[in-house]
Amino acid sequence: MTRPTRTAWSTVPGEDERYRPLYARALGLRVVNPGGVLCFLFFEGAVALAVLLALAELVSWWAVVVLPAAVALMVKLNDMVAERVVRSAALVPEQERDRFRRQMEPVIGRARVPRTLPGMVVATEPPGAPAWRRGTSDRPWGAPGPAGPTGDSVDRS
Repeated sequence: MTRPTRTAWSTVPGEDERYRPLYARALGLRVVNPGGVLCFLFFEGAVALAVLLALAELVSWWAVVVLPAAVALMVKLNDMVAERVVRSAALVPEQERDRFRRQMEPVIGRARVPRTLPGMVVATEPPGAPAWRRGTSDRPWGAPGPAGPTGDSVDRS
């Protein structure tokens, strides 16, 4: 089995490679295609942040070298992961993609709902009963019952 060439998976055509920012060309990015503003933020922004941190004496002056290198390493790692994802997606057969698409389609229809659920209490009040009457109680919600609010029995004579 022959392996594809390095530019086979690239999102940037070969003739447009020379117009890419220097940062992207230096890192050899194949899938991730940052523009000029992002490349500026990745490199010059990391250098400026490292200088500011060093001037504030929060880090040593080695951060001016290490921070842009760490950002470049993470950008390259992100490009490599994106390339693996693109390659694995290209290897999935078309019928598998169709099967997954069918599973993701929304189902439209009606579900049968029972009139009563297990454990559900159905009110048996006459049609003209007040709305606050529930079940067999003849008092409004929150009103004290046979026992007073403190739990003492109430004299009903």
